[in-house]
Amino acid sequence: MSTDRKSPKSSLEYLAKYPSSGYLSSGRLKEDTLDLFAETEFRHVAPFKQQLLKWIGNKQRFAHKIASFFPAKFGTYFEPFLGSGAILGTLWPNKSIAADVFPPLVEIWQTLQRKPQTLCNWYKERYKIYTSNPKPEGYELIKASYNANPNGADLLFLSRSCYGGVVRFRKADGYMSTPCGVHEPISPDSFSSRVRTWHQRIQKTRFLCQDFYQTLSMARENDLVYCDPPYSHSQAILYGGQDFSLKRLFNAIAECRDRGVRVALSIDGKKKSGAVECDIDVPEGLFEREVFISCGRSMLRRFQRQGDTLTDEIVEDRLLITY
Repeated sequence: MSTDRKSPKSSLEYLAKYPSSGYLSSGRLKEDTLDLFAETEFRHVAPFKQQLLKWIGNKQRFAHKIASFFPAKFGTYFEPFLGSGAILGTLWPNKSIAADVFPPLVEIWQTLQRKPQTLCNWYKERYKIYTSNPKPEGYELIKASYNANPNGADLLFLSRSCYGGVVRFRKADGYMSTPCGVHEPISPDSFSSRVRTWHQRIQKTRFLCQDFYQTLSMARENDLVYCDPPYSHSQAILYGGQDFSLKRLFNAIAECRDRGVRVALSIDGKKKSGAVECDIDVPEGLFEREVFISCGRSMLRRFQRQGDTLTDEIVEDRLLITY
């Protein structure tokens, strides 16, 4: 286990050392950024690039940048919108609670923790089906199996083989509609190697299947919550996105703040390569700071505009912080 993942650094030292790290718009520090974080101690978080699940909105490539804005010390770490678990895996906290409202997804995480070899077998069995049939027939067989009976085993392989990790569902019946991806999924041996790494990193995490409000209500003073909800400007077609209420989340965050819980929220920032800043009605006084973090090209647009270079679709996330 890496020891430098907890080493605190002053904000002035950290931001001055990495002025072009992509933390802020156009790779530059905002004029007042050093003042905003002058009294804050950050933690140094090393990059962790071994993605377990492919998932729309997956922050694996820049999870260490987000986590480096977390306080140097906190109690229990909470993640109420687990998804691909990129921040959780990168942060590697000593004590954490991670949850999601999507049962097949939580089944994957619980199996990873309790029976990692079962997870490897799930993937290997479906990889055989995928490769034993002409493309995309094998993929469609697995997708049909999932749609007939939603389960973690099928979802695991579909997330790694569907187009761009865009796991999308019809609101009416939950039917997964994403087509097969253009790239071949990783081999069972490569996947098993990732399982072993991730299994080690999530041993001190409790995985729950529940609504985000329930998860946030569990946090207490000095705990840390990181929220990565469905983005209203780009992810309404994705699982959980159709019924998600940002206003309800803001209410839960306000209650956390009243209890002394520190909250960081990733939300719509800028799209169209900075030409458009997403209009979010953020309650006044709820957050202390705002940072824009470069995410690269939009995966959702890549799915919608197959073959395009997407130079006009660079996305920046907005990170809102209550501390």
